[in-house]
Amino acid sequence: MESTELKSQFLLNPEIIFLNFGSFGATPKAIFDDYQNWQRALEHDPVQFITVRGIQYLKESRQRLAKYLVCHEDDLVFVTNPSYALNIVVKSLDLKPGDEILSTDLEYGASDKTWDYYCSKAGATYVRQHITLPLTTKQQFIEDFFKGLNTKTKAIFISQITSSTALILPVKEICEIAKEKGLLTIVDGAHGPGQIPVNLAELKADVYTGACHKWMMAPKGCSFLYVKKELQHQFDPLIVSWGYKSEFPSASLFLDYHQMQGTRDFSAFLTVPKVIDFLKENKWEEVAAGCRKLVQQNAQRFCDLLGTKPLCPISDEFLGQMFSIPIKPLSPERLQRYLFQTYNIEIPIMRHGKDVYLRYSINAFNRQGDLDKLFVALKEIIAVTDYLDVN
Repeated sequence: MESTELKSQFLLNPEIIFLNFGSFGATPKAIFDDYQNWQRALEHDPVQFITVRGIQYLKESRQRLAKYLVCHEDDLVFVTNPSYALNIVVKSLDLKPGDEILSTDLEYGASDKTWDYYCSKAGATYVRQHITLPLTTKQQFIEDFFKGLNTKTKAIFISQITSSTALILPVKEICEIAKEKGLLTIVDGAHGPGQIPVNLAELKADVYTGACHKWMMAPKGCSFLYVKKELQHQFDPLIVSWGYKSEFPSASLFLDYHQMQGTRDFSAFLTVPKVIDFLKENKWEEVAAGCRKLVQQNAQRFCDLLGTKPLCPISDEFLGQMFSIPIKPLSPERLQRYLFQTYNIEIPIMRHGKDVYLRYSINAFNRQGDLDKLFVALKEIIAVTDYLDVN
């Protein structure tokens, strides 16, 4: 299907050049209609929907998601976002003074804050191991990462695809090495499902959290937490509710604790079968491959324009449907607003420590012309404002 035809299936404002799919995703009309149908069903008979039929609906949705991710349906539970899932995990780790969690200095800011909060309370240390950029090889990354390992390391935490730097990391290799060393493995897969193939049976992470509302294009507030069955008993509910000492327990304490937590609209979770059908019907693997090609074909010219270098080799090994460019703006926030207000370009410009990145995301509805307009806008900004330093 052509990008113009796919673009018509989205609810996005046609006046906006949307290059920020990576932040919140966007939902096609067919999936959004399914979402509203579930909401109407809820309102039509809320008591029966929530207390009786909802359990079966959630099971059917989990079954489809589990097949898509290659895992058992009862090893998944739906959550509103990966940050919620990570809080379940970190709060339950029983961290002790002196314990260390090994991570990278490329992680998502909210995840860093979560680890910092709970490690500080426990007297543990969150190690943000420095990673040399640009990446050159997987082996270089792995060597950098494990320089932070020592006898105090209790677990590793790593993104499958980083947020601000948009890098695909060798998570499978990291998990294999960590398991050999007896470490708990926790993977942030917020940007994984829908952008790259995710096979949890092959990955073998102990814990994996991902978003369905990003690259899978489900409605906002649809994410999941996967925990290896042997470890599920370790993770307490973030909210204690009816699943604790349930009068009608299921076969899974993990689901009882984390699935039914009082009154909430879980309609977004129930759209997953429609989401997966949409991806299949539109041959999304081919769509994603075309998007990666567009990302990579434009990467070097943006780096040349902005006087910088790519953060990694321009290849499928390290890049998916996003590309981040190091920039030196006078103010990231001012530049972002200027691009939106003056050029109708929606694109994130993100601070990450002392660094700043402009990240473009490409999905089915984007075309070369969208990136051309960004290129012209940046060229004009360099010529007529002091917003960007390219020296």
